[in-house]
Amino acid sequence: MFCVLPAAAAALAAQPVDIGTRLELFVDDYLIEELAGDARLQLHKPVPREVVLVTDRPWEGNTSAYYTLFRDGNRYRMYYRGSHFDETARKAAHREVTCYAESRDGIRWERPALGLFEWEGSRQNNIVWDGPGAHNFTPFRDTNPACPPDQRYKALASSDEPGRRGLLAFVSSDGIRWRLLREEPVITEGAFDSQNLAFWDGVRGRYVEFHRGFRDKVRDIMTSTSPDFLNWTKPVWLEYPGAPREHLYTNAILPYHRAPHIFLGFPTRFFPERGQQVEPVFMSSRDGLSFRRWPEALIPVTAPQDRDGNRSNYMTWGILELPGAPNELSVYATEAYYTGPDSRLRRFTYRVDGFVSVRADKAGTLRTRPLRFSGDRLVLNVQTEPGGSLRVGLEDEQGRPIEGFAMEDCPPIRADSIAHTVTWRRASSLARLKGKPVRLRFELSGADLFSLQFK
Repeated sequence: MFCVLPAAAAALAAQPVDIGTRLELFVDDYLIEELAGDARLQLHKPVPREVVLVTDRPWEGNTSAYYTLFRDGNRYRMYYRGSHFDETARKAAHREVTCYAESRDGIRWERPALGLFEWEGSRQNNIVWDGPGAHNFTPFRDTNPACPPDQRYKALASSDEPGRRGLLAFVSSDGIRWRLLREEPVITEGAFDSQNLAFWDGVRGRYVEFHRGFRDKVRDIMTSTSPDFLNWTKPVWLEYPGAPREHLYTNAILPYHRAPHIFLGFPTRFFPERGQQVEPVFMSSRDGLSFRRWPEALIPVTAPQDRDGNRSNYMTWGILELPGAPNELSVYATEAYYTGPDSRLRRFTYRVDGFVSVRADKAGTLRTRPLRFSGDRLVLNVQTEPGGSLRVGLEDEQGRPIEGFAMEDCPPIRADSIAHTVTWRRASSLARLKGKPVRLRFELSGADLFSLQFK
């Protein structure tokens, strides 16, 4: 196999990319100029773990959904819709409410008695919002340095009230007690029966939101930006070059915390012709507008159980690093929607940075675009099989090996490490190459390369 970028992309590739000391993931071909042999980009799937929540409270039920999870200091927060559908009567069994849970380890979740809203004569429940927008109330912790303390937590939620249709903006000082930031919706163009979300984009200095719409009768994703969470630009459609038109329900887009210049998304692909089955897929973007979307299901409807029914296989919004697990990331997905007296939330794990790799089974090479970097060492997230290896050499812009850093100077790397420092036999530091255009050439055999970083 031999892959060379098209002429237009090749011209762009000739321009050095200044990556400084930032972490770069191989979730796309942004850094890749050439792949040869059997080297390819390989999508990885998360590993199923334990069930962490069963929605068995009277105000929850079998259609509980739209989970949001994030770390907040020394605890993790979870928000989700509590709802139940009576399959015999074919109607909702009770009103929808927004529920709250928290955890110290991301596995054992407690539902505190908040005392905020009454349910059947009692306030001993974990209902955190009961009002307009409870169908898809989606909070986040605002990391904007200019954010007022009484608005440290924000949320978007939809309203279908006459004259008030669209996304409402909410704020809170503690993530528990919420109020409307404005009575009128802040976004009105779109179809909002989904998990519509927003966050502060610290790299670009703006709020970004992603919500559902219909494009030519196909469910799709729109986005807009705002300087203040109140005034938003006109929504535009996301683009997915090379991907087919498919129904996309939720989007679960967020900046990757280890490399926040890269957006990751776990949109839900919807199959109305297959009993309204759903399955999550993976996509990534560097500008929040154009996404590379992979065709494979991340969690197939066959795994691990009760995922093949109507809307029973959503990824939640959030990626967590849990205590005592420095090499893995936790994501979560729903199961048993509609099918039982309650539904469930299951944890899945990825390797850190382990969404996509450059993979070679037998023998392959990767050559990057010209790069400029800071730092004096190269650190790789790499995994080799028994008998496999990886080597890396540095070249100048003309493709000539740089003295001391040639491929033959690099001892074969045989490792399973998220932070392996590369060494060369005749050179100990990359400091003399700082700021100069260089290309990296990798030789892989039975190996996966997930990310790189100069430090």
